[in-house]
Amino acid sequence: MGRHSLQRESRLPNSVKGAIVMGAMAATTTGAFPAITAAAATVDIPGIGNFDVPDQFAPQVQQFNETVKNVQNAVPGAGLQVGQPANPAPLLPQVGQSPFPNLFPAPVHQTAGDVALQAAQTKIGSEYVWGATGPYSFDCSGLVQWAYKQAGVNVPRTSFEQSNVGMPVAYQDLQPGDIVITNGGGHAGIYAGDGKMLNAPQSGETVSYATLRPSEVVTARRINA
Repeated sequence: MGRHSLQRESRLPNSVKGAIVMGAMAATTTGAFPAITAAAATVDIPGIGNFDVPDQFAPQVQQFNETVKNVQNAVPGAGLQVGQPANPAPLLPQVGQSPFPNLFPAPVHQTAGDVALQAAQTKIGSEYVWGATGPYSFDCSGLVQWAYKQAGVNVPRTSFEQSNVGMPVAYQDLQPGDIVITNGGGHAGIYAGDGKMLNAPQSGETVSYATLRPSEVVTARRINA
């Protein structure tokens, strides 16, 4: 019996496979093959395997293999094996790469000013009390100090001291969270964007937004943390 190696099933139509197998079987039933020598010819039957036959049948084997090859070229997908996709498989994400990059966007970095402004916004409506530093009532610099403390930054207590923290910022370069000093240095607030400042104004009023004019600004400070 000839040596052979099994292959996974091809995608040849059953009718073609049947014809090939039956033809091969018919050839083997016409008589016994002589002993196989080292110089054996190989019959390649798609979906079944490779069979070594005596070298004296080499012309028939060559013709048979060429016929099979022609059939495979004529039938789309005939040369595919089981589990082999007809189209290239999509590339898998690399190690550490999210398969859904838009589903979980990268977290946005927040500055100390961002956090301080958000903290101060939670105190809108709180009463102004001179000398108060929160958490239920504030004076102007007390609100700034408390808000930055929530961001993990310790700033001085008074507006005059706060006018020297961080780095100076021009009015046109203000960003939300920057400390704004007005009223000759005697008032402090937090820039909220859109030309507005969040502050604790004065007795009888509450923490709220106020319009900020360039002429009112003594200095603006930014804490990079």
